[in-house]
Amino acid sequence: MYLLIIALPLVGTLVTGLGGRWIGRKGSNLFSTTCVVLCVFFSSIAFFEVGLCGVPCYISLSPWISSGALNISWGFLFDSLTTTMLVVITSISSLVHLYSIQYMEHDPHCPRFMSFLEIFTFFMILLVTADNFVQMFLGWEGVGLASYLLINFWYTRLCANQAAIKALVVNRVGDFGLSLGIFTIFYLFGSVDYEIVFSSANIYTNYSISFFGFSINTLTLIGIFLLIGAVGKSAQLGLHTWLPDAMEGPTPVSALIHAATMVTAGVFLIVRCSPLIDLSSDVLLLITLLGSSTAFFASIVGVFQNDIKRVIAYSTCSQLGYMVFVCGLSYYNVGMFHLVNHAFFKALLFLSAGSVIHALSNEQDMRRMGSLANSLPITYAAMLIGSLSLAGFPFLTGFYSKDLIIEITQISYYSNLQISFGVYACWLANISVLFTSFYTFRLIFLTFIKNTNSYRKHIENIHESPPLILIPLILLAISSIFVGFLTKDIFVGIGTPFWGNAINILPTSCNLLEVEFMPSLIKWLPFVLSSMGAILAYTINVGVLKNNIQFAHNHLFRKLAFSLSKKLYWDKLYNSFIVSPLMYFGYNISFKNLDRGFIEFVGPYGISRTIKNWSTKVIKIQTGQLTHYTFFVIFGLCSLLLLVPVWDFLQFLVDVRLLVFCFIALFVA
Repeated sequence: MYLLIIALPLVGTLVTGLGGRWIGRKGSNLFSTTCVVLCVFFSSIAFFEVGLCGVPCYISLSPWISSGALNISWGFLFDSLTTTMLVVITSISSLVHLYSIQYMEHDPHCPRFMSFLEIFTFFMILLVTADNFVQMFLGWEGVGLASYLLINFWYTRLCANQAAIKALVVNRVGDFGLSLGIFTIFYLFGSVDYEIVFSSANIYTNYSISFFGFSINTLTLIGIFLLIGAVGKSAQLGLHTWLPDAMEGPTPVSALIHAATMVTAGVFLIVRCSPLIDLSSDVLLLITLLGSSTAFFASIVGVFQNDIKRVIAYSTCSQLGYMVFVCGLSYYNVGMFHLVNHAFFKALLFLSAGSVIHALSNEQDMRRMGSLANSLPITYAAMLIGSLSLAGFPFLTGFYSKDLIIEITQISYYSNLQISFGVYACWLANISVLFTSFYTFRLIFLTFIKNTNSYRKHIENIHESPPLILIPLILLAISSIFVGFLTKDIFVGIGTPFWGNAINILPTSCNLLEVEFMPSLIKWLPFVLSSMGAILAYTINVGVLKNNIQFAHNHLFRKLAFSLSKKLYWDKLYNSFIVSPLMYFGYNISFKNLDRGFIEFVGPYGISRTIKNWSTKVIKIQTGQLTHYTFFVIFGLCSLLLLVPVWDFLQFLVDVRLLVFCFIALFVA
């Protein structure tokens, strides 16, 4: 049964990808969706057996790599962390498959799209079920490849080509960091198996590696490398630029990438490697600062976005910052709790946005929408539930995890972090709540409440989406209401045995009980900030200040707003200082001078030219006069007699082969 969870998406990929033209659109849709729905069923059973009953499962299939000290086997680990991820991945993927049947109805390449969704799901399942770092890296790379295929699905569009290449290249930076981490792990532990590495990590807490006279703790170095990998996949500040551009793919792709698969891989890596990361306080501090900075940056940039999918994309980036942030405080169980909750309401938001775009004939600018609440009542209700859950409205799914993160921030920063960094991270996390609420309700007001600014031809054709689009929305809306309440005691309840040994939690972080006794003022702070954001969004976009905002005409504010709408010029910085110099070097130096000149110069043209030049010089020596020849003979004998002692002296000091190489180089020059 456990192996079927892994095998079914692979079978679905092969059948729909290779046989799509024979089984047709309906056959591809039916077969691929059936495979993923069966995975949901088996994953639920695995969650019950492994997670709730506390019976982990390990499956070893066969040897894979054997080279010297490196021995790797195909193995699959099913613990509470794995089964939790499996339920999230398969549930969201099945709903996305069902949604795509109707959404991609008129696309002639629908079987190919379904095949790509299946391969995306397969590689993500392979990533979370691996029992060693190399097998996990295989799934990690596969997820990146599948994301390229899905983002670039409409390959005739230039913007889709650029977005896919950008996602692939930016993620290669994170992949390189992860590969360095795996190499360092093998160098230190002599193995890449989770069980061996995590169980023996405490032994190597005092080991160091020296670089150019600088010494760094080995576990800290490993943690930094692993963090670089997580930053790339989970779009943290610095390597976040690919995530908004990934919206060029079809909307179901956005839902799958942002909710259940690619972006959660980085958070999963941090949680899975918690026994290593917890042994380095420097890495924990770095994770905390990076996560809080990402949450703040993405939330304030999202305020100034007008594309409905980009607003939701930046909300994903911000929420991932919260997950990484709380992992830096060593509350990995809370981070996983928020990951699960976020998957459901974020998939709901993206699929609801797809329903709006479908109704408005592919219009994505919120400024050209409005008054859709009556025309799209089910979509409006679904979007409202998802937005309220994202903003942390009380008793919805997002409320239980997001407010818990804010409360943990208040009680942990002074104990687990240096006080100055703790205050910085705490304030950023709280301010992000305000901006998150603002752009969330701004989306609702501009899309559904404000008077319409759409074209007449769009207004006349507005209609609610078909049932196959609405059914996933309804199921996700129900999940966005109840999942947080139903799973809170399981994931983060006081004394819960659910996680077992799957997650490492420091004893100093086991103070969730203190959250219940916090002052009421602090516990109400997230709700107050969310309410302020909603009121500001209504006042500015719908209410009395809609057309009378004095500070909007301020020169400084307009400059700031323009900078934030351009994402603080991160793309421009990369293009100016990294991309352009590399392109210049690649064309003007590497291609024009090296590839098209240097090789020929030292190769065939250089050799022939050298021989010709030397032959011309030798010919000039042949004068035909006996006195010249006599002079050359006497000069050669004298030179030989003088060079013999010099040669013996040089042979004593320098390797003869080096002198030969120097002579050859002089001859070629």
